[in-house]
Amino acid sequence: MPLIFAITGSIATDHLMRFGGKFTDSLVADKLDHVSLSFLVDDLQIRRGGVAANISFGMGKLGLRPILVGAVGTDFVDYRSWLERHGVDCESIYTSTQQHTARFVCTTDIAQNQIASFYPGAMSESAQIELGPILERLGTVDYVFVGPNDPAAMLRHTDEAKFRKIPFIADPSQQLARMEGPEIKKLIDGAAFLFTNEYESSLIKKKCGYTREDLVERVGTLITTLGAKGARVEQKDTATIEVVCPNEKEKVDPTGVGDAFRAGFMAGMSWGVGMEISAQIGSLLATYTIETVGTQEYAFETKEFLDRFAQTYGDENSEKLSKVFVSA
Repeated sequence: MPLIFAITGSIATDHLMRFGGKFTDSLVADKLDHVSLSFLVDDLQIRRGGVAANISFGMGKLGLRPILVGAVGTDFVDYRSWLERHGVDCESIYTSTQQHTARFVCTTDIAQNQIASFYPGAMSESAQIELGPILERLGTVDYVFVGPNDPAAMLRHTDEAKFRKIPFIADPSQQLARMEGPEIKKLIDGAAFLFTNEYESSLIKKKCGYTREDLVERVGTLITTLGAKGARVEQKDTATIEVVCPNEKEKVDPTGVGDAFRAGFMAGMSWGVGMEISAQIGSLLATYTIETVGTQEYAFETKEFLDRFAQTYGDENSEKLSKVFVSA
């Protein structure tokens, strides 16, 4: 039986723009204390997004049925239909009667640097969501994924997962900048898995006073994405695993790459293929994402996915994956 994941976190609409130059060319070193810049962008794409929704979409594309848990506005009707058609359980989403679904506005330059803003909207009400009714509806949940969300909601979901003795996966990511050490410790200590990128890992260490060894000691598995270099998986008293990224056909937009990695990794967890292959699945799904505009626009067939997987990670691992993998 596949594992059941409750994916908590942001659900948003993405407004994605591209700037034909480099942001850094407009920065003056001795004037950074007073920045007032405007960039004429080349295009605007309005896409579906939000960390929890992106991860859920990716898991749905891989044939799983994740439980999406988050807050949205009454403008979510079409987006909900889209997710349901791609295998996502939307029955545990909270709908605000007062606020719009969250908005993510991001501009990417030709060097793949990004400047972004996030309006929380209905997400600010997500702390009202309890996990208990979800357990009653489903009977069981194997993991609660606690992704970037309203900080009060993140703390509440983590606390409830601990109270109900459900293994939880910590991914504070974008919210690390606004949270302090004591709050961050509550989110990550005791997690079955902790997802970060290199910068976020450094920020956690700085704000919490932790070393790398402390993090490995405090969580079951520490997973660090390394951008174009791939990903690293660390566990206490176990050899570190490092995986590379497949070659991209083209780099179109990096938005949502980390979300796709997490979706692929958790799919591997569900299939029981081990840490290395799980990280490889995540890296390949992330590569599909960077090749498209939008976080939920990629597509693939089972044979194509497995062929591409084999090209990077070898026939032996591809053969292991082929025994369990059937895309939606």
